[in-house]
Amino acid sequence: MAEPLLIEIHNATIWRGTTCVFENFDLAIARHERVAILGPNGSGKTTLLKTINGELHPVARENSWVRILGRDDWNVWDLRRRIGIVSHDLHSRYTPTATALEVVVSGFFSSIGVHGLLIERVTDEQRKRANNTLKLLGIESLRNTPLRSMSTGQQRRCLLGRALVHEPDTLILDEPTAGLDFAASFDYLARIRQLAASGCNIVLVTHNLNEIPPEIERVVILKAGAVVADGDKSAVLTGEILSSVYETAILVARTNDYFLAYPG
Repeated sequence: MAEPLLIEIHNATIWRGTTCVFENFDLAIARHERVAILGPNGSGKTTLLKTINGELHPVARENSWVRILGRDDWNVWDLRRRIGIVSHDLHSRYTPTATALEVVVSGFFSSIGVHGLLIERVTDEQRKRANNTLKLLGIESLRNTPLRSMSTGQQRRCLLGRALVHEPDTLILDEPTAGLDFAASFDYLARIRQLAASGCNIVLVTHNLNEIPPEIERVVILKAGAVVADGDKSAVLTGEILSSVYETAILVARTNDYFLAYPG
């Protein structure tokens, strides 16, 4: 029996509010595949992320589906235990008083923080796993530190810990280095490379070429709700394709298996 795909979107029409973002949309990503999804603002990246996460659903009709790991009937909370997601939207929803430990522990409940009755449900084993995750990310000393007292890079590592605490097979990262300085960006990307090397599936949603680590081999480019390029990154990340997609002259350089874009 064939292994189910990580993501299988077939002939899907997906609305976000009053806007039809995707119409008759198709995309397939295999398990154990590492993929970057690029596109300008408004191309559909965020809508795609919310669809994969179970926040948005396609219009119900014959011969149309969105399947994650072979299923289209996931309980959203169970799905989020299988796929770890780190996004700016998630980051912005945490209160500045939440501590590193609270952020990571909240991953067990797919919640934003740990409040009220949830506090009583946190087990010693969950606290232990959360502390081990903080240690893995080099921020165990911040376990009782509120987010407001951390750098943006440290906060982002807390969110990564939240996604990793279940040891998911797949990580989906939405513009992971947005707002980070060079040192924090390079540190964060190094950790992503380590996770990829350990066998973790990576789906990276971005519009920055320099965020794409060498371990990612496939690139999908979206524009106006459609896939305009899909394939090996060396074939897709060209000045010609990117200039067409972004409607401005772009040149591309490659160094140490990283790709960089600059004005054409």
